This record gives sequence, C-alpha cells and structure tokens, in this order.
Amino acid sequence: MKKKSELKPEVAFGHVIRELRNQQNISQEKLALISDMDRTFISLLERGLRQPSLKSILRLSESLKIRPGELIDRVVEKLPQKTKATYETY
Repeated sequence: MKKKSELKPEVAFGHVIRELRNQQNISQEKLALISDMDRTFISLLERGLRQPSLKSILRLSESLKIRPGELIDRVVEKLPQKTKATYETY
C-alpha cells in the first residue's frame, strides 16, 4: 500500500471500499450484485483505476450500509494532509 502522503483520491476511495467490503466479509462479486454493478468495475474502483460517479457512490454506500457522507469522510481521512486541508476549508 502506498504511503498516506502519496494517495490520490481515487486510490483512497478504493482502499475505503475494500476495507468496508472486507469488514463485512463480502466478496467483490457479491458487492457488485447487490450494488447492480459489474464485478470488474468494483475491482477497478478498489485499485484506483476508475473514479466513481455520484450514482455509484450512492449505490455502494447503500450496499455497504454507510452514509454517503461518512464514506467520503473516510476517503478524505486517507488523503495527504495538504489535500485533506483543502477539503476541510469548505
């Protein structure tokens, strides 16, 4: 895993999705099924190779039983301090 200082938002998002999925013992295939997405898309998200749409964020948060805002907050927590500070000023 990359150091926190090197994480890009899409990579941080993928880490959060993987952590939540693993905490709930859900496979990528099952998460894809309950989120109405393709398993390969889940894999690409988790590896930071794709960026989610708002619709995807809402579906994933519902499937993982987490508020969308909390999901995003967890992503921001993984970002480098400089980037994190930018988001906290709004």
